[in-house]
Amino acid sequence: MDSRYDRALHVVGILYAALVSLVFILMLISLPLGPYIVFHLDVGDGLSSEFPFRGLDLLLAEAGFGSPSGLELGDLFIVMWSVYVILLAVSMLGPKKSLIKFILPAVMEGRMSSGGSYAASVIKWFSIVVVVSVAITFVQDGFGIATEPPETGDDLLQFVNVTSSPILEELGFRVLLVGLPLYLAYSHRMSAVHFLRSLWRPGTNLHPDDYKRAIWLVVGTSVLFGLAHILLGEPWTTGKFAQAAASGMIIGWVYLRYGLLPAILIHWATNYFIFTYAYFVAHAAELSVEQAFAHPLMGSLEILFLATGAFSLLVIVTTWHRSRSGRMATDLSVP
Repeated sequence: MDSRYDRALHVVGILYAALVSLVFILMLISLPLGPYIVFHLDVGDGLSSEFPFRGLDLLLAEAGFGSPSGLELGDLFIVMWSVYVILLAVSMLGPKKSLIKFILPAVMEGRMSSGGSYAASVIKWFSIVVVVSVAITFVQDGFGIATEPPETGDDLLQFVNVTSSPILEELGFRVLLVGLPLYLAYSHRMSAVHFLRSLWRPGTNLHPDDYKRAIWLVVGTSVLFGLAHILLGEPWTTGKFAQAAASGMIIGWVYLRYGLLPAILIHWATNYFIFTYAYFVAHAAELSVEQAFAHPLMGSLEILFLATGAFSLLVIVTTWHRSRSGRMATDLSVP
């Protein structure tokens, strides 16, 4: 029985490693697609990459910054894009376990835990966000609750906005509203290095008993995250609240447990990563961006993400089961 179970887990590990690898390859392909969309495709309605971005003060309002004089739309995009390139490279190569060191044990031994790999953790939790979002949308559609994006008026501005928001919103909703309060409440060291490390990965300051209070803080900020999507700026319809709040809880947990880097990249994946393919399909098939999301290619990507999310949930359940079985075995061996 154990042999069959181990063989089944080995097969699952191989499939999971294949899915994670494919999603990561698609993430890498999306990187050059973004600049191509901004600088070479005519996606703006009267705007271009050289357009002076005088509305940047609105985009950065959450962070409390104004618009630098003479900044152009393309400049803002390249700055944000460069940050994501660096973060994605760090997630793939280290200083935590590289993606290869996750894939090889999964293929050779059936070990599916992300085990310290930033890239594997990002893909695991991103795919779970997709599963949860699709499930919420399905249920809400059954009750007639719409989840519609705001009318931006310009596709180029929308694309730059979805590129910028992961960094701005993670700094606002996670670092300022979760990381900073946890540092003030639970840290007893005052050095600048410790302060930055605490904001980078707030879980390092927490005793296991403090995690419950920290999780309540994550839940509270996630509710605010959901409300912000339907009340501030150019809001979504009300159906976005539950979807954004649930995503905020998952990303907030990731920030608490694993740090800011995977939190930003998960948010980046739900925004830039998905939208680059939607914009590219819209241009290639001469569709609107909204119509592009119904294109078969986007449907295939959704199936890929849902399959990866299903395997990711299986990994979590399997890891929990093994951990629980190990604890039970230890308890039974104690005289």
